[in-house]
Amino acid sequence: MSKTLGWLRARLAEAQVALMLLTRLPMGDAGEGAPAIGKAAWAFPLAGLAVGAVMAWLFVGAQIWGLRPLVAAGLAIVAGLIMTGGLHEDGIADVADGFGGGHGPARKLEIMKDSRLGSYGALALVMALGLRWAMMAQVGGVQVIIALAVASRAAMVPALAAMPAARADGLGRAAMGVGAARVLVALSLGAGALALALPPLLALAVGAAMGIAVTGMALLAMRQIGGQTGDVLGAMQVLAEIAGWLMCARLG
Repeated sequence: MSKTLGWLRARLAEAQVALMLLTRLPMGDAGEGAPAIGKAAWAFPLAGLAVGAVMAWLFVGAQIWGLRPLVAAGLAIVAGLIMTGGLHEDGIADVADGFGGGHGPARKLEIMKDSRLGSYGALALVMALGLRWAMMAQVGGVQVIIALAVASRAAMVPALAAMPAARADGLGRAAMGVGAARVLVALSLGAGALALALPPLLALAVGAAMGIAVTGMALLAMRQIGGQTGDVLGAMQVLAEIAGWLMCARLG
């Protein structure tokens, strides 16, 4: 019994770290013995579950209140941004600025670390938000919103496990050491969310589209900067979610 309780406490501590990292939810203090980010990576989909649940609740609630789907989708997007602090959106903006404006890996990484927003980042941010807003208004529903939030965060974990860190500091380095078991758990949570929310063929199509989006981003990052960073992982989440929405809008 004591071993079981110890195992459960360890998993809960890892889930706490994942939620602290990927959301702005008040999760308390992890303390000195907090698990490493890499060990908490399996719980990234749980952060998506929390964010997606709030977004879905607001999307449906706004429509019950009498607002049109386009307005309800906008409010849901805002709720998601508040819950995450725009973490993933900051990532795709920084990646667009760095990859688009830098010459050589060192300069690209320097631009990505700069807090200022450039023209490439602004364009990427507008498109990323606009596409999700429009597609959520078109095909959004409680199950779809939650499933895509969960699965898109699960999609980051294999990249984190397989790709080297592009810089010696930052999230990409701190989160190294994700084991195969944790990757499998994260992917199982993502796949399970899609399977519960969508018809079988659509779930497969969405999962494949997300995999292609993340793989494409991974290959681009390897070519541009030689590995992954926290910004690259954030961009992967956004691109995976967009790919999922595109498949739902096309086939749903």
